[in-house]
Amino acid sequence: MVRTIIQYPTPLSVEYATDVRVFDTELFSLIEDLKDTMNENHLDGLAAYQIGNYFNVILIKNNDTFIEIINPRLIGHSGSVESEETTAYYPNKSAKIKRFESVSIVYQDKNGEDQTLKASGDLAILLQRKIDYTFGATFIHKMSKAEKERFEKGISQKSSASLENQTQGGYCPRTFKRDKILLVSNLLTVFIALLFVSSFFMHNNAILWNLQVYSALGVVGLDIVYFFYAQYEGKKYVSCDSCQLGNIIGTVTVSLLRLCIIMLLSYYFIW
Repeated sequence: MVRTIIQYPTPLSVEYATDVRVFDTELFSLIEDLKDTMNENHLDGLAAYQIGNYFNVILIKNNDTFIEIINPRLIGHSGSVESEETTAYYPNKSAKIKRFESVSIVYQDKNGEDQTLKASGDLAILLQRKIDYTFGATFIHKMSKAEKERFEKGISQKSSASLENQTQGGYCPRTFKRDKILLVSNLLTVFIALLFVSSFFMHNNAILWNLQVYSALGVVGLDIVYFFYAQYEGKKYVSCDSCQLGNIIGTVTVSLLRLCIIMLLSYYFIW
């Protein structure tokens, strides 16, 4: 199935790729989707990250043959070269990037077997570009300061011209109002953690415990508000489907899990 490739200014939906641990039909289906998407868009390489998938998987087309690279690790490099690069995330944009001339990587194939690959020239550059995505980076993170300023100026002008479309059901903005709710929740969690630490230096821990309980209820309440408001806010941007519900659930889950750990430790040590 052909998947939608995430493009600027829509934020990439995951912060970094997660290594594949189970080599099953879900992985095989993802690989086929990547192949279909590459063929449809005439691409030589694509990372699962670019279609909003969290798996550490990239596909490279070399001489019309697909190389299925899972959990890649760069283990060696040599030389230096400057290349003129483009990327699907910034369509119709190019930039000069300094790369390694030759690289060596280890990875696993779709059957979980360990493999090695040494590459130079265009293939080495392509591998480096796709591996960058698995760490949550695009080629803008590899630019020199001067090149980055030039590039950002160009995309800023383009973004300003399409601002009206972005805010009326178009692209996802870079920041959301819901982030302020999350910030308050995180600060309250830090306050609870500080109360826990303080309990080791005070005798009247009952007061600290009560403060923690009320603060914990506040965190839970804020997380509930965040969960529902985040979904409401996301529906205003039609191209945010790939970066909404999964991130919202994950954010709330991490927040509540962190809170539970602190409260359990407090209960155990204070009482």
